[in-house]
Amino acid sequence: MTIRIAKPEDLLMMVDIYNQAIAAGQRTGDTQAVTLDGRLQWFAEHCPDRHPILVEENAGRVIGYLSISAYRPGRTALRHTAEVSYFVHFDFHRQGVASRLLQQAIDRCPSLQIKTLFAILMENNTASIAQLKKFGFELWGRMPRVADYDGIEIGQLYYGRRVTN
Repeated sequence: MTIRIAKPEDLLMMVDIYNQAIAAGQRTGDTQAVTLDGRLQWFAEHCPDRHPILVEENAGRVIGYLSISAYRPGRTALRHTAEVSYFVHFDFHRQGVASRLLQQAIDRCPSLQIKTLFAILMENNTASIAQLKKFGFELWGRMPRVADYDGIEIGQLYYGRRVTN
């Protein structure tokens, strides 16, 4: 297994992985499947030397990815803060993929000039909460009942971690 910077040709596999999370329900704010065309702008916004997307591949197949995204782009006081999001193909859950991607992201933060990472997740995502806690993230905020899935209201949580002093 190899972790590397995402390439445009990885995007289709990344879309498939993300759509698995959407289909499973209540794991992302999206409720409808995304398309390759719909994710092109998102991909383009991730400059590898500042806000990379990392993929883990196994036998040439992307099995998980993690994006480091700008927080409030253009607001220079927030330039050292980034949001981290990760998704793993369901066939590879509980095999350490998310852990390896998250560790790689944390390790890269100093060279990316990122001092603070945070993740936004649904409050019922206990697996990701445990994952983030394992890597030293703490609950920084809660937004109760902000997501509505056909009448089922779920809160969002903000977990954060300072990665450099």
